[in-house]
Amino acid sequence: MEVLAYNKFVFTNKRIITVFNKEGDYKIGAYQHYDENINILDLEVRVYNSHGKEIKKIKKNDFKDVSAVPGGTLYSDSRVKYLDYTPINYPYTILFETKVVYHSTAFIPSWRPIEGFYISTENAEYKISNSSGIPIKIKTSNFEDFNIEKLSDFHFKANHLKSIEPEAFSPDFKTFAPYLKAALTEFDMEGVKGVNNDWVDFGLWMNNSLINGTQELPQHVKNTIKQLTATANTDMEKAKIVYEYMQNKTRYISVQVGIGGWKPMDAQDVDRLAYGDCKALTNYTQALLKEVGVASYYTIIYGDNKLLDIDKDFSATQGNHAILCLPNNEDYVWLECTSKTSPFGYTANFTDDRDALIITPEGGKIVRTKIYSAEENLQEIDANIFLDETGNILADIKIQSKGSQYGDHEGIQNTTLKEQELYYKDDFWDDLNNLEILNMSFNNNKDSIVFTEDVKVKIPKYSSKAGDRLLFQPNVFNKLTMTPTRYTHRKLPFVIERGFTDIDTYQINISNILKVEAIMEPVSIQNKFGSYTLSITEVNNIITYKRELILNKGSYTKEDYQEFRDFCLSIKKHDNSKIVFNSKT
Repeated sequence: MEVLAYNKFVFTNKRIITVFNKEGDYKIGAYQHYDENINILDLEVRVYNSHGKEIKKIKKNDFKDVSAVPGGTLYSDSRVKYLDYTPINYPYTILFETKVVYHSTAFIPSWRPIEGFYISTENAEYKISNSSGIPIKIKTSNFEDFNIEKLSDFHFKANHLKSIEPEAFSPDFKTFAPYLKAALTEFDMEGVKGVNNDWVDFGLWMNNSLINGTQELPQHVKNTIKQLTATANTDMEKAKIVYEYMQNKTRYISVQVGIGGWKPMDAQDVDRLAYGDCKALTNYTQALLKEVGVASYYTIIYGDNKLLDIDKDFSATQGNHAILCLPNNEDYVWLECTSKTSPFGYTANFTDDRDALIITPEGGKIVRTKIYSAEENLQEIDANIFLDETGNILADIKIQSKGSQYGDHEGIQNTTLKEQELYYKDDFWDDLNNLEILNMSFNNNKDSIVFTEDVKVKIPKYSSKAGDRLLFQPNVFNKLTMTPTRYTHRKLPFVIERGFTDIDTYQINISNILKVEAIMEPVSIQNKFGSYTLSITEVNNIITYKRELILNKGSYTKEDYQEFRDFCLSIKKHDNSKIVFNSKT
């Protein structure tokens, strides 16, 4: 990188990568984005066979050139040139060379000497030269573990880095692999100058240059929202009314135009068009709340099922999503403004438990979003089961889900009847052969954020015969089927990102012809990963089965993995335990 001014740098890259099989084709990285602020000067690929002989040369104009519009995006002003090459044989080598001028400097290319799993590095080098007079800051992570050589403050080199294989429950790759981030302390984003000494500066720039002036609403909307909230007694009551008004009025459509895709669309345009992206809908909701006197903060975050943090120690253009933050006494309430169905204040599975950047009039501030505890991530299954003497069962099942498990379940109500049946047969109860769904009903309580499923099922020949005996697995509806992968020499630590609690209670009515011959003893296991308890009692031909599994979130060492695996295997063994019946004589 040659940084020439706060609003200009030249990026030159020479990339040589050898692909050994078809699984590596998508990793060649021979593409370049461009728009009116990114000008491609040189772009070329040379292809070599396994003997090092050049077999193809692709010039700039021979690259595929398409609009860089992701799915769900209405419009984007970004385009991409990419190599469209089908290899003849493996291995093959790609030499990819680019020279690009950037007039928007908010995003300085980072450096990953090891780019991802299954990629080794013979040689990698990263250098910034700076003639702009603007200070540049960098942050390196995990360099010492990989013998990265520091040639100067902005010049690094790596050699002979072995590829890393993914392992079950691996932490995010960036947390243990070498990684370098860089940022200018004065930058340009699509013609708007910013200052970035710290998160306070960055937040002030966002507030003053990107958000201010975008929240004016039509007068009739102001009148409507004030009327709707007139009888609300608290700010949270007002906020809930506003949130539901926004959900009913708008829908999500991505629009990646304007200042780097970072400036929200005007609130009055969102109101008129009744759609917007995450920035626009968050900004629109904030404008509505402002009209009724409720404070809120526009928030930048990484939206993902995995827990990804804004780096609190390195201010820069980070994040891929916008949500809204409402101060509530000493805590915060978080609103996902792109969903038409999410309950007020519900953020599990996409923006929960991570550092986010809230934008206040005084600047940016890093805060943690809501952490859902194992107790909150609750699934309760209550079932009344009838077992006949031939091994058939008929069951009425009630499933109640909360916390992150609410998010895992509630979407089923919006699918077709066929999709609902397939969900139970092929997904949720995929271990049950011959399952027949007789009836289904759902209740989504958004106030208490509880999703309830009432399902009636029949399972012919569920139990197996062993001579005159009938072998019955009492844990019909929530067996642990996962077996953690075995490693002779595990290399990576492991993470359980979200804890949960499962409570199962079954009343099993058995045929008068059947008699219990053998039944398992109670089980109680507790360790740092969680706990598992199980009890089975029988009174007057009614068996009561109770099971509770708690899994704790946490980061653990590679040495802990075998103990965790043993814990899972023990649960799996007890979940598959059987009751032995014989016929009464």
